[in-house]
This record gives sequence, structure tokens and C-alpha cells, in this order.
Amino acid sequence: MLVIPAIDLKEGKVVRLFKGEFDKETIYSENPVDVAKGWVSQGASLIHLVDLDGARLGRPQNLEAIKNIVRNVDVSFELGGGIRNIETIREILGLGIDRVILGSAALYDQDLIEKALEEFSDEKIIVGIDAKDGMVATKGWIEVSEEKAVDLALRVQSLGIKEVIYTDISRDGTLVGPNFKSTKELAEKTTLKIIASGGVSNLDDIERLKSMQDIGIKGVITGKALYDKRLSLREAIGICSNIGKYATEVTETTER
Repeated sequence: MLVIPAIDLKEGKVVRLFKGEFDKETIYSENPVDVAKGWVSQGASLIHLVDLDGARLGRPQNLEAIKNIVRNVDVSFELGGGIRNIETIREILGLGIDRVILGSAALYDQDLIEKALEEFSDEKIIVGIDAKDGMVATKGWIEVSEEKAVDLALRVQSLGIKEVIYTDISRDGTLVGPNFKSTKELAEKTTLKIIASGGVSNLDDIERLKSMQDIGIKGVITGKALYDKRLSLREAIGICSNIGKYATEVTETTER
């Protein structure tokens, strides 16, 4: 199972929000490149980037910071936040990002998913499903829709999506543990590969998610627990044997 560190960008800085609320942020660094290099030094093979400003405004706003990260850090990246048309997808992939995450667009623009999968592949295009009380939240988590997370998952699955990132926003940044029940439900009711996100606080959470691999839990994204040093990325990766499609030789070289 992959353990994926998160870098959330707001105005070019690395921040974390509490329950997705933009007025409840903690700034952790003004140098995202250094943060990314730090995660790679601990064995990260894939880094999860989020353009928070882009998610709220509907268009990526931190492209210079993203370009700088990709240019200077040798690892795989996925990016979400404000990616809502095919031109932006092309632009993002052209920067060297490996996977594009469609969030709000997955709910409102079925044609975009179909076009993106046709032009690229299900390895390049994944969907982020953010939920509050089981209902899909969109536009930087500002709005809550009337569609259930499970229903959206089934819908994007029918379009050809193979993998989703599932975030319970009521737990994001809280360190109270992931929503294991909802994550399990999503995995059991679909054939999708699931990356769990939101609330991870310790190695016990990582081990519990790892025990759910057989039902489709492919990975876990963690942020605040890493930044607050409640969780060691190296230890978490060690537990999960972070070997797979995105694995590199980084872990081996850093252990020498």
C-alpha cells in the first residue's frame, strides 16, 4: 500500500486547513521544494499536491510553485485543485505532473471525464471524491451537493475511472483518524481502487488501512500528522512496503 505525503499550496506556501476551512490554516513552510525534497528523503515515491486557491477559484493559481517543485524534485506527482477543463489537464500534464485529479468536474462535467480518458488514460486521470456526512463537497469544499459519495463513485466508475481519492472533509486536518466505515463502504460497493485521505494521525491508522487492501484500499494520503511530527513517513512506508507502480530507488539510497 502506498503512503503518500500531501503538500497543500495556498499563495505559494505549504499550509494545512482544518476541516477544509480556508480561514483556519496553518502555514508550515514558504518553500514547497524543500518540503517535497524532505518527503523524498524519507522514501516517498509519490507526492500529492493540492492547489487550494485553484480549488476555490476554479483555475490553478499556484502554477509557478508547482513548476518549481516538479523541476527540482525527482519523484512522481499527482495534482488536484481547480482542474475543470481539458486545456488545463493538458497544461498540468505538460508540466510533468504524472496524474491529474478531477474533483468538482467529476460531479458537474461528465463529458470532461470521457474526453480526458479518451485523450489520456485511466492511469493519468483519477477522481477526488470529497464528502461531508456522506454527501459530495465541491468547489474547494465550500459547497455540499445532494449526491452521495457512493453514487458519484459508481457513476465515474461507469465512465471508465479506475481509481479515486476519498476524503472525509470533516476529519481532514483533525488527527482523529480516517472515516474507516465510509472508506470501506466505498471500496465494497465499487470495483475502484481507493486512496484514503483525511484524519490520519498515527501508525495504527496506517496499519488498519493496510488491513483493508484486499477490498481495494490502494493507498493513504497523510498531511497534518507528518507536519506535526506525530507520524514518521519513513516508518509508515516501512509498514506498508511502499513498492508498486510509483516506487523508485529513493528508499534504498536514503538508507545507505
